[in-house]
Amino acid sequence: MAILRNLTRRIFIIVNVIVVFLFLLACTNPFLHPNTWWFISLLGLIFPLLLVLLILFLLFWLFFAKRHWAILSLITLIIGWQNIHAFFAFNMLSSFNHQKADSALRVITWNVRRFDEFTSRKPGDHRIKMLDFLKEQNGDVLCLQEFFESHNAKEFATNIPFIQKELNYPYYFFSYDYRRYDDMYESGVIIFSKFPITDSLQIHYKTKDNIKATESLIGVDLNVNGKTVRVFTTHLQSVLFSNKEFRDLEIIKNVQDSTIEASKSIVKKLKRAYGFRGGQADIVRQQLDKSPFPAIICGDFNDVPNSYTYFHIRGDLQDAFIKKGFGVGRSYVHISPTLRIDYIFADKKFTVLQSEKFNLPYSDHHPVIADLQLPSKTE
Repeated sequence: MAILRNLTRRIFIIVNVIVVFLFLLACTNPFLHPNTWWFISLLGLIFPLLLVLLILFLLFWLFFAKRHWAILSLITLIIGWQNIHAFFAFNMLSSFNHQKADSALRVITWNVRRFDEFTSRKPGDHRIKMLDFLKEQNGDVLCLQEFFESHNAKEFATNIPFIQKELNYPYYFFSYDYRRYDDMYESGVIIFSKFPITDSLQIHYKTKDNIKATESLIGVDLNVNGKTVRVFTTHLQSVLFSNKEFRDLEIIKNVQDSTIEASKSIVKKLKRAYGFRGGQADIVRQQLDKSPFPAIICGDFNDVPNSYTYFHIRGDLQDAFIKKGFGVGRSYVHISPTLRIDYIFADKKFTVLQSEKFNLPYSDHHPVIADLQLPSKTE
């Protein structure tokens, strides 16, 4: 019996050490460019699992075995605090007041998936509900990814004129990233504003072999009651999972016979996407550093908080959800319940008043909203 107990304890120690090693390796992601270290970037996807295992080991050693082994997990959690705090917002008493303060700038970001026009059984059904939601929020700035504009009113309603008139956003800047061959449809990222746009910029990302599923980085300078604020939005490289890859994920989950082959397909696409996003994150960071005005960057980054993309773009900016939200803040509805890939980052000259992620069934992403207190003066 003593031999079995000692063997079990040794197995627990070995597994604990392995989890600690993988967790610490995942915590190096902010410092390692995914072009080279893509295999370590993969650990960011299982960071939540590693975190839970560490906490379980900590509790196990504290209450059921030799307590001194709990120190290993405890020290590891302390070392990884920066990554833990990026993953989980601890504001338990947070709430969202739909009544916006007069001095606040309300920013909304949402990947609207072309207003679900091509996936809904009834085109237009989800679109109206999404636009109604946006109108109810009374935002000042809308940053929308996978925005869809139609020039064929017989098939799809036009969105830009509707949002300008019915939602009261007279100013906008659209990237026009993709256009159908007959110019009947266009899509890309767009910024709508209730404040005048005084300047704008657009940067197209370059990818090998013209691989799609990425949209431009765009930015606008807004005259907000006499103060200039620069707002960016972007949609970084998607993994481009096809229906086949989603089936492969199910194979992996169910540990079927073809798990190894399915895993190879998934890892190949993840490797490619990590490399592209790393370069795109570098471009975004360069533009943020060049901004002479207090900046806000938001959008669909297609990467988790424990990634090079997240930390490199965030820099010394504030993550609005981490400042005022609570929980994991899942913003993507597929694959995992822990995927937060849509963000609002703000210059430290702003005060983050509140932030919320809303669970809506209309797109494969959830909208994120933040109220920011304007700085007393801008330079």
